[in-house]
Amino acid sequence: MSTEPLTRRASARTRRGRTFMVTFAIVTAVLAAVGIGAAAASVVQGPRVTNVSIDPEASVAASGSRVIFTTSQSLAEVDDSQVTVEPSVPFAVDTSGRSVGVRFGMPLHDDTTYTVTITGLTGIGGGPESTVTETFTTPSLEVNLAQRRDGEDDIVYRTDLTGEQAVAIFHHPRIEDFRATGSHLVMSVRDDDDRSSLIVTDLNGENARELPLPGDGSIRGLQAADRGEVIGYTFSDADLGEDGGLESVLFTASLDASAADAAPTQVTIAGADPRVADWRFVPDTDSILVLGFDANLLLAASDGSGATSLGSALAIQGIAGTDAIVDRMENTVVIDLTDGSEAPLVEADTVLGLLGSVLPVPGGGTLRTYATIDDAGAIGATQLAFVDSDGVARVIGEVPVSDAYLQTCVSPSGRYAALLVAPDAVSNPYDLYPLPLPANLETQVVEIDDGTPVVSLNGFDISWCRVPPE
Repeated sequence: MSTEPLTRRASARTRRGRTFMVTFAIVTAVLAAVGIGAAAASVVQGPRVTNVSIDPEASVAASGSRVIFTTSQSLAEVDDSQVTVEPSVPFAVDTSGRSVGVRFGMPLHDDTTYTVTITGLTGIGGGPESTVTETFTTPSLEVNLAQRRDGEDDIVYRTDLTGEQAVAIFHHPRIEDFRATGSHLVMSVRDDDDRSSLIVTDLNGENARELPLPGDGSIRGLQAADRGEVIGYTFSDADLGEDGGLESVLFTASLDASAADAAPTQVTIAGADPRVADWRFVPDTDSILVLGFDANLLLAASDGSGATSLGSALAIQGIAGTDAIVDRMENTVVIDLTDGSEAPLVEADTVLGLLGSVLPVPGGGTLRTYATIDDAGAIGATQLAFVDSDGVARVIGEVPVSDAYLQTCVSPSGRYAALLVAPDAVSNPYDLYPLPLPANLETQVVEIDDGTPVVSLNGFDISWCRVPPE
């Protein structure tokens, strides 16, 4: 038997094996070179962005939204000075691993293009710097309002700021008040026997359920916290009399479905009058500001613990950030809720008339109403002015003397003011609800920057309002 064919075949296999090994070595070397080159390029170029995360809808609804840059390298700590946000808005920066987040300190303006830029971005081991930029546009706003309608069910409706997309999302024979949270609507309603109920729905007015109440009685001052799907209200027993009972006692409740059957929580402040004349949730905290029937102003946790007295007061005008505007016996002051210090309200540089309400604006300044007075001493139109932190005042709205001004509310971003007005006050009678309001109401929205009219909407309680009209 000849061995020559076998030898030729063995030689061929040997040659193929050598060729494969050579090819494999070349490919491996090329891939290694590419990998080394890519790594070297990454180091030479500095950190590159691999992903950007931002929720524009959430950014206009509440403070605390973030834009998060994820990069190709673990990052050295980024300082606030390396970041710019245009248009300007307060922010804070945090760095973690390959990510850097820019957290906005207040809600962003609607329908606005923002640009976030970070310069001097470096890897944790040093190396070249890079600059990253992200541009995004926030959506247009939608708001909710309530309408009381003679002879028809009252409604809560949703609309944009053109007023052209209005749609009724909740009906009830008697809606007294309502509030909107991030996930729910809660309506204070009255039944045929004039008893209060609280009805919770989703943001489309669907999946309605009733919240447990402390008893049979009346609800006043419905409010919603900025976070946590928590509401609060004061409650008085229907049969309140000489034998006592609950009178204007503050309660809180969760709107989460998991707590649907939970009883509301009474807010008890040790040693304080349980009757509450006025109160507010403190934005972005777990605190409340409470004014008792005894005129004692208290700052406490939402369950009433850890209370601190802030002296005597007549009324709480409003809170923005950590500043509360409060009417004292002698004057109106601004209290820093972080340390209890206070300062007189900045005087306006122009005398516009008799000062009425004062509402703090997120981002700084106040909205103030003034009743104008003519040369004969007669009260005329009501003017709404924005007064900045230096006292510079500019009028941004006016309600003629023929109409009645009821309330001012400000949008979460501080971009818009909403004036609640009762047109033709003489022929616009109040209804017979426990919280009475004129039959015809308009909510007039204006830009705070320049007073440009935005829209006039029928109804009250635009979802920016923290408290009901008075």
